[in-house]
Amino acid sequence: MALKSTLVLRRTYGEQGTNGTIYFNGEKICHTIELPWRNNLQRLSCIPEGCYKLEKRKYTKHGEQIGIPAVLGREAILIHAANNAMKQLMGCIAPVTELTGEGTGDESGKALDKLKALVYTLWEQGDEVFLLIREGR
Repeated sequence: MALKSTLVLRRTYGEQGTNGTIYFNGEKICHTIELPWRNNLQRLSCIPEGCYKLEKRKYTKHGEQIGIPAVLGREAILIHAANNAMKQLMGCIAPVTELTGEGTGDESGKALDKLKALVYTLWEQGDEVFLLIREGR
């Protein structure tokens, strides 16, 4: 039977974007940026708080990505690189190394590599990996 590993994303909401931090076993992995909360509107809002199973997704253009497939009313939600939520995201989550403002950050590619290394290692061990999203620091 597969073990269940859960990453925790703690968010703060702003008018220009949603910022967060992902933790695993109490250790900070990276920060995140997302669109502001707009009632889960497709391509305009961050996804709702909740617990989501992460799955590997393969795309011709972007290769393997971490997907969040079971978001009510949404499709193709991914965790991918971006440094500006309003300009580069349509509902997905972008890891960043440093937060620079509401919905903005730096070194997203570096943060994504760190997060992918963790998640892929857990998958290779046979774990099911979940992302628990909640408000708070």
